[in-house]
Amino acid sequence: MENVNSAVETLIQSSNTLFILMGAIMVFAMHAGFAFLEVGTVRHKNQVNALVKILTDFGFSAMAYFFVGYWVAYGVTFFSPAAELAASNGYELVKFFFLMTFAAAIPAIVSGGIAERAKFWPFLVASSLVVALVYPFFEGIIWNGNYGFQAWLEESFGAGFHDFAGSVVVHGVGGWLALVAVIMLGIRNGRYKGGKLVAFPPSNIPFLALGAWILCIGWFGFNVMSAQTMDGISGLVAVNTLMAMVGGIITALIFGKNDPGFIHNGPLAGLVAVCAGSDVMHPMGSLVVGAVAGAIFVILFTIQQNKWKIDDVLGVWPLHGVCGAWGGIACGIFGSEMLGGLGGVSLTSQLIGTLAGIAVALIGGAIVYGGVKAVSGLRLSQEEEYNGADLSIHKIEATCDN
Repeated sequence: MENVNSAVETLIQSSNTLFILMGAIMVFAMHAGFAFLEVGTVRHKNQVNALVKILTDFGFSAMAYFFVGYWVAYGVTFFSPAAELAASNGYELVKFFFLMTFAAAIPAIVSGGIAERAKFWPFLVASSLVVALVYPFFEGIIWNGNYGFQAWLEESFGAGFHDFAGSVVVHGVGGWLALVAVIMLGIRNGRYKGGKLVAFPPSNIPFLALGAWILCIGWFGFNVMSAQTMDGISGLVAVNTLMAMVGGIITALIFGKNDPGFIHNGPLAGLVAVCAGSDVMHPMGSLVVGAVAGAIFVILFTIQQNKWKIDDVLGVWPLHGVCGAWGGIACGIFGSEMLGGLGGVSLTSQLIGTLAGIAVALIGGAIVYGGVKAVSGLRLSQEEEYNGADLSIHKIEATCDN
């Protein structure tokens, strides 16, 4: 009997390790989606830079999270012997890999907002600081119970802040960090003339669409695998993810008036919003949440560009920041039993937790990007921006005419 129990335990451990490893790989693949979404949106002279930024940000984020960020969030380091790290089929190592891909999404989100005029190395340094300190600080508060914030919410309002897969923890924080960076960078040269918006059309719609498709597919790993163990798998999470994506597509099509840029970002808006409550909402509720998010993105991106003159190239603040905040709040609405959800959520806690995430992002972003700007500056020179980041930074263009 002891041998049987041992074999069953080994099978469970190995299955959980494989499960979360597959999730890590799927979220890692999403970074290709971030890359091609940006490549397709920016002008031709900045395509190489878009690809390089996403890959190098991932590398620097992995280092920052491995040595500092994971310790800040969970109090875990990797200075033990390999024999200890490999215990339980190396589950804890693969769990780090999975959560690191979430952390690395923060610079990938910011990258889309600051495109076409940002210095390369200063933003790599800033990305490392964000992933080492700012993001894991809030991650640990929400997902590890650090500093008693969740315990206080539960005691005061009956439930802690619920964010199953990171509407606020990942996307909200990333989007509001991006807003700080975008404002500090300023507007791209030539973007507005006589107070009116000058169109900088996407360079490659097929690449933009490819990026959106990769992200949509990977998102099922982002959400479903957030259970982190096999016994936590839920078809509810998968179908909620699907329905929110569908809702985003439909409203982005309608409000975006057939614009392919809006249409391909619409599902992403829905997916951002459903992350928080994907494990507790009814599929019909998720459809509404995604539909509202799709509309939010189109409307707010248009206002942001035309009226507020905030030059957020990919619209990452409305897409990730605002739709992420909407997702955090919506979890408290559509996750309630009254609206067909599983319950166990508090709208008050969802509001407070969402505002806390925004505050951490704004304050952390002001410190990190403000500090880097004071030391080295954040923006390319006017001549470098005119020539494009590809030639100015990487000394090569995306395609050759020969």
